[in-house]
Amino acid sequence: MLNEKRFDATFIFRVIGIVFFAYLFFGFMLVPCWNTLTSIFKEKTASGDPDPFAVIRFFLAGNMKNYVWNSLKLAIILVITVNVVGISLVLLTEYFDIKGAKILRLGYMTTMIYSGVALVTGYMFLYANDGILTPLLTNAFPGLDKTWFSGFGAVVFTMTFACTSNHMLFLRNAIRSIDYNTVEAARNMGANPFKVLWKVVLPTLIPTLFSLTVMTFITGLCAMSSPTLLGYDAINPEIVRLAGSSAADESFPQARAALLSIILAIFTIILLTVLTAYERKGHYLSVSKTKAKLQKQKIDNPVANVIAHIYAYVLFLIYMTPVVMIIIFSFQSYSAIRMRKLDISNWTLLNYFGQADYEYMTARGEYKTRVGSISGVFSNEDTLGGIKTSFLLSAVAAALACVIVVVACNYISKHKKTGTILEYSLLFPWLLPTILICYSFRIYFNSESVWYVGNQNLYYADNVRLLIIMAYVVTKLPFSLRMIKASFYSIDSELEDAAKNLGSSSLRTFLKVKLPIILPSVLAVFALNFNALFTEYDMSATFASKYGTTYAMVIQAMTREEGLYGYNINASGRRCASTVFIMIVSGVILWLVYGVGARDLSERLEARKKRKAFFAKLFGKKQLKSEP
Repeated sequence: MLNEKRFDATFIFRVIGIVFFAYLFFGFMLVPCWNTLTSIFKEKTASGDPDPFAVIRFFLAGNMKNYVWNSLKLAIILVITVNVVGISLVLLTEYFDIKGAKILRLGYMTTMIYSGVALVTGYMFLYANDGILTPLLTNAFPGLDKTWFSGFGAVVFTMTFACTSNHMLFLRNAIRSIDYNTVEAARNMGANPFKVLWKVVLPTLIPTLFSLTVMTFITGLCAMSSPTLLGYDAINPEIVRLAGSSAADESFPQARAALLSIILAIFTIILLTVLTAYERKGHYLSVSKTKAKLQKQKIDNPVANVIAHIYAYVLFLIYMTPVVMIIIFSFQSYSAIRMRKLDISNWTLLNYFGQADYEYMTARGEYKTRVGSISGVFSNEDTLGGIKTSFLLSAVAAALACVIVVVACNYISKHKKTGTILEYSLLFPWLLPTILICYSFRIYFNSESVWYVGNQNLYYADNVRLLIIMAYVVTKLPFSLRMIKASFYSIDSELEDAAKNLGSSSLRTFLKVKLPIILPSVLAVFALNFNALFTEYDMSATFASKYGTTYAMVIQAMTREEGLYGYNINASGRRCASTVFIMIVSGVILWLVYGVGARDLSERLEARKKRKAFFAKLFGKKQLKSEP
């Protein structure tokens, strides 16, 4: 029977899948990165002789070390500031009894609906030298420089509040799972709330905190948007700059970019190795036979209670002010936005829809008109083109990543040895920084000698969109694998056995039994991937091209184009409207994932029953009895 069914549909699909994964791994993961590594040692002297250590000597003698040190310094400082702020946010909303905790939580989680370029430009709108709040700050602190919001301090300030979303996701879940019996026992023994926090609660959170620390360190090390917009010399912006340079401009820029990429990869590998070794050790656990739900702790000391409330609401204002101001000013005219003064009489929808002409006086006293110089997000060709490009590339990449991982997880669940090899292959991109993968793609596929892509230059013209999609897919494979693989463990093996006993093939069992069970998780991963890629800037900046200009790049360009040659007069207003649009898209996706998607089967059936009853009542139809 095995010999007769050897060449059935399942076997053919399995062979095709193995060949495809091998092609994907070697063609778009291993070979391009290896080419980047070896390119460092292929430089030549002025006489044409090979000099494998020329780039390394240049690195040691020049100022390239400063970029590495700047990124390391940023990562170390962020580990401290992000953990301090992130832990305090979770404690204020989940552990201590703070008035208005639900409202505070919504404010603290705003960084989940806008990030990257949109978030940085939002803070610049407030705190830059021409920002809304800069005059207030300089009046309150006369010694404060108006240009304070630039360089290292501005990057630390922005990224400290931008990187706490992981704490609100993971640390919040960890602290809510603590057994209240242990807290109550400590309180009964006379311990005050802060001692209980230090001796009982925090030790159980150490594994989560360690993981968040590693994630924060890598985020700071590989920062791109904030250093680029705020003028800080970090590794990633320098790699992108060198990637677009040529040997005529400076000494072997491509090899220098490759060396910086490899340095980032080394740091990433070391951190992931340390994290893996740490996770193998034992940790403090909060376990009891009858686990009790954590109850919020009152702060008995009135002074400490007042300080905690003041601190909580100051943080709330820091998080919410950019969001509120961006939303309000997105409905203001270009003159009000330029003056950073709110005027209700200037209320307009022009930053979203429509076009208008701009009249101005030249140096000779003549009036001129720029037709269509004022335009909204959905009326401006560049902005609308960026939205379409990002939507298409993100949707295709997120879908491909999910399809590849679903098929891979089905194979991994059946085959132990080869499945392990496949799993580690898909986790391989986690060992490398995103910028290294994208830079490797740009250099390696910018040639017509790569035979396994049909000798096509993937960086040329419209082909760059395919290259961006592949980079998106590769970088999202590890995350998708970790999320979707967990859903496969929830499948009861007896269901698959029953399907096989009824004569169903492996392929039919997968499509009819397994896929419907894991589909909610797959859709959630698709939504999260799309959400992250839609406003992605780092990768698209590496593939900078007029054929692959994404939405984030368009928004970034608005910060330097406004009013140039009489065009893009309302670029700031359009940038605010773009940020609001990103918030809406991200908010809807998060609601679908963590709101609708988080419901269990009974909740979904109940909601379905209510919808049927509503429509039956609406159209005057008699409601049908539900099936047993």
